[in-house]
Formats: sequence, structure tokens, C-alpha cells
Amino acid sequence: MRLGIHGRLFILAMGIVAIAVTMTSRYVSGDLRESIEERLTRDLEVRAELLAHQIGAAPAGTDWQTMAEELGHVAQCRVTLVGADGVVRGDSETARTEIARLENWGNRPEIRRALESGRPASTSRTGRHPLLFAAAPLDASPLRIVYLTQSLVPLQTAAARAEQLMWMGAMAALGVAAVLAALWSRVVSQSIRQLRTSALAMLDDLSVRTHVRRTDEVGALAEALDQLADNQKRTVEKLGGERDRLAGVLETMAEGVLLTDRTGRIVLANGSLRMMVASSGPLVGKEPIEAIRNNELADMIERVQRTESPATGEVELIGILPRRVLVRAAPLTVSGNEGVVVVLSDVTELRRLETLRRDFVANVSHELRTPIAAIRAAAETLEDGAIDDPEAARDFLGMIARHGDRLHQLVEDLLELSRIEAQKLDLQAIPVDARELIDHMISLYTLSAARREVLLEARACPADLTLSTDRRALEQILSNLIDNALKYASRGSRVTLSVAEKEGEVRIAVADTGPGIAAKHLPRLFERFYRVDRGRSRDVGGTGLGLSIVKHLTEALGGHVTVESLPGVGSTFTIHLPVKLAGSRPAPLDDTRSSPDAGLTH
Repeated sequence: MRLGIHGRLFILAMGIVAIAVTMTSRYVSGDLRESIEERLTRDLEVRAELLAHQIGAAPAGTDWQTMAEELGHVAQCRVTLVGADGVVRGDSETARTEIARLENWGNRPEIRRALESGRPASTSRTGRHPLLFAAAPLDASPLRIVYLTQSLVPLQTAAARAEQLMWMGAMAALGVAAVLAALWSRVVSQSIRQLRTSALAMLDDLSVRTHVRRTDEVGALAEALDQLADNQKRTVEKLGGERDRLAGVLETMAEGVLLTDRTGRIVLANGSLRMMVASSGPLVGKEPIEAIRNNELADMIERVQRTESPATGEVELIGILPRRVLVRAAPLTVSGNEGVVVVLSDVTELRRLETLRRDFVANVSHELRTPIAAIRAAAETLEDGAIDDPEAARDFLGMIARHGDRLHQLVEDLLELSRIEAQKLDLQAIPVDARELIDHMISLYTLSAARREVLLEARACPADLTLSTDRRALEQILSNLIDNALKYASRGSRVTLSVAEKEGEVRIAVADTGPGIAAKHLPRLFERFYRVDRGRSRDVGGTGLGLSIVKHLTEALGGHVTVESLPGVGSTFTIHLPVKLAGSRPAPLDDTRSSPDAGLTH
């Protein structure tokens, strides 16, 4: 049976009181015995000294036996008179006829001490019959020592009675203490039970308080418990806020975050990670290989946990949309949270852009190499003497001029494309009459079409169709499309421009009856420097940037471009534009708009 606080406090209090009473009683009893014995010893020595003075005044010829009996009656103890030779001359408790048979007392220690010091000396003897002895020396008498013997039995009897009364008082005090201890322990245990009940309630609700108002230690404990609950409540609220903020940060991060415990199982995974691995179910509790199904990633996590050193690498996550992911894994060494934290950054687009950049640099380098090589070759030929031949000099100078124009056109297209991608275009929306725009564009390229023996015409263009857009950008788009159509069209082909308003947008189409484009080339047709027929593109002087400029300018105007083509039939490029340019501003006066060719590249 387990004792509660009430029983323990009662037993403790009773134990303390019992030990205190026992130790006090023993100390008082012993001290009382010593005090009484010391008092009797002193009294016996004084009586011996008085008797010594009385015997010293006795006349010569005194009967010592008779005197010993008289003095024993007066002194209420045994009186023995001893001569200088240690022989007993008289004894109050020994018959006269037996005196001669007594042993010599000269060697008794108290007698020797009394003779040596000249003062009374005493000693005691314990046992069945305890006795107290005292010897006093005589200076002027035939006797030498007065020896008194006192029984200590009355002393022991008195001490035993005193101890008995003392223990009776101690038991009475112990009984009173037991009652008080029981009452005190009950009060204390009730307060502690109340504190325990409040503490258990605080486990579920930190707003619970003890409501104990006392000035003793229990009250101080209750106040401390209330303060602890207040601090704990503030801490929990603070931790809850920090947890919510951390969860919000983790869920809004573009990077995927994964945390494993010491057993290698996932204990945390944010939304970006679930999106990367295309998982709709919970990941917590699973192993990385089970949740992500990528051996490289699982091996990296296992290696980091084993070596306790960070690691970085890239892995390919296979799914509906394959992703290239940069993985940074590091050991988590917080006490009680040993594991591995993994951050996954989706670098698919970054790697794609890097590939585009490499391709762009390679394409630009390749495009620049041909005209530069031609110009250098022509210049070296002229230096070697061809300049002295007027006909050859004109041919080489023409070659330099043509390739110089090609370089200029390439640089202009690159700059224009850079401005478009950097969104540095100042697009100004003005009313544009669709029929007038088409007529204007046809007039610009009529001569070029005639030289190539290509028919350039307009078809299906409403007379009352007006759209609000940037005319300069739209003219550049159409210029590039018309120029491409004329360059690649064969003799006798037809290039047709048409405008229509359908489904809330304006569609401007440039169609040709040229050689057409194979379906495999259509997805990449608007990439920079992409050519269907590289040899023919260079022959007609294209830079490979025209369609890319068309795509970016159309998107800057809030639209998009589509292409339909069949080999041997022809191609149709369609510009889809909103009727009104979004976020348009009134067009400022600009002298460059007075010329229809201003700012156009193709």
C-alpha cells in the first residue's frame, strides 16, 4: 500500500517528535543521574571532612569502635576509622569482635589519594549493590583516615522514578504532537491535492489557475505554479506563431524541402516537394526511395546521414513533366532531431536557358563567321593586287558591301530583339485603320515582289475595321512576315495579306504559295537562328531572327502568332491581336512615325 502525502507527513512529523523526545529524555535522564551522584559525592566528602575535624578533637584513650558507631548513627552511613598503618580501628557496621579480622585498608585508592593530597577523596562502585566511598585524612590523631561508605540504591530508585515520570510526560507530549501532526498533514495534503488537480488540468488547458491564496510555502508554490502556467502559455503561443510562420514559409517556398529523422524516414515535406515528385498522398513516414523513387537522391541522403557531411548534386525526376533538380543535403545535428535536411531547387528552366544561351552564342558566332570571312577574304584579295583590276575590284567591293549590310542587319536584329526581351519598348496605342495598314504594307513591297516575279495582294480586309495598337510595332511584324514570304517564294507564287475580326480579336494573316514547311520544324520555327533550310536562308540573306522578333513583338502587343504550313502547298502566318492594346497611353508626337519605313527591320 502506497502512502500518500498525508501519511508521509504524519509519519515524518511523528518520527521527528519521537526522536526529539527520546533524545531529550535520554539526555535529561543521564544528566539527572550525573547531577545527583555528583551532589551525593560532594555531600559525602563534606561529611567525611566534618567527621575528621570532630575525631581530631577527641581525647587520648577514646574507644574508636564506640565512636565509629556513634558517628555512623549521626552521619547516616557506614563510618570506618583507619590508622596510619591501614589497620581498621573501628567500623560502625562491624562487630567489635570482628574488627581484628578485617583486611588492611591502606591500599584502597581513595585512601591513598586522600593521604597524598591531604584533602577528601571519593570513588564509586557499580554493580548489583552500587556504593559511594569517601576518605578524609586526619592531622593530629592516632587515627589517619575517616572512611565513609554510602549506598547508591536510593539514588537509582529516585532516578528510575524520575525517568518514569519523564517518559510518561513524553508519551503525553507525543500524543498531543500526533494529533497536531495529523491535523497539519491533512491541511497540507489537501492543499497539495488541490495543486495536483490544478496541475493536471493545466496539461489540457493552460488557462486553468490554482486559486490558492495562502501566505505559507504552499501558497508560494501555488503562485509559482500559476506563473509557470502563464509563462508556458506565452511560450506555447509564441512557438505556435513561429510554427505557423515556418509552415507558411515552407509552403510558399519555390524550393522543395525534405527532412528525415535518424531512421531515414521523412518527417517533413512541403508543397513544392510534393509538386516536384507529383505526389497527391502524404509523404511523411515514408522512406525517400519510396516517396520520390529516385535512387540517386536516396543514395545521397543515405550518404549524408552516414558521413555527417553535406553533399550537392543534380538529379532527374521522372514524371509527367521531367524535371532537373539541384539537390543540397546537409546533416541536421540538433539534439533530439538528428537527421538530414534536403533542399531541392527546380533548375529545369535554368538549364534550358543555359542551353539556349549556349546555342545562341554558337549561332551568333556561326552567323558572324561567314560574312566576316568573306569580307576578310575580299579585303586580302584586294590587298594582293586585285584592286588594280577595276572589274575584279568592283566585284570584291560589292562582296564587302553585301556582307557588311548582312552584318549590319544581324546586329540591328539582335539589338531589336534585346530591346523587346528587356521590355524597353515604348508602345503607344493609336487608332489604326486595318485596310489602310494593309494597303500601306503592300505598297512598300510591291517593287520587291515584282523583282522576284511574285504576286503580292490583299484579300478579305473590312473597310471599317479599326484597332488600337502600336502602329510602328505592327508594321515591323508585318514587314518581317512579308519579307520572309517574298524571300522564300518561287517565281509565279502568290503572297496574300488578309484581316478579319473573330472571337473578339483581330487576325492578320500573311499567306504564301511557296515551298511550305515540314511539320517537324513548326514547333521550333520562332526560335532564334533556327532555319528550315540553312543553305537557302544564307543565300537569300536572312539573319534567322525575323520570326523570333515577330513572336516577341506580337506578345508585347498582347497577342500571339500561329503558323500553318504544308510542304509544296505554302504557309500561313497569323497574328492574333486584341482590338485595343492593354495599358495603352496617348501617343506623343514622334517625327519618326511620319515615314512608313521608320524603325522597321526585316
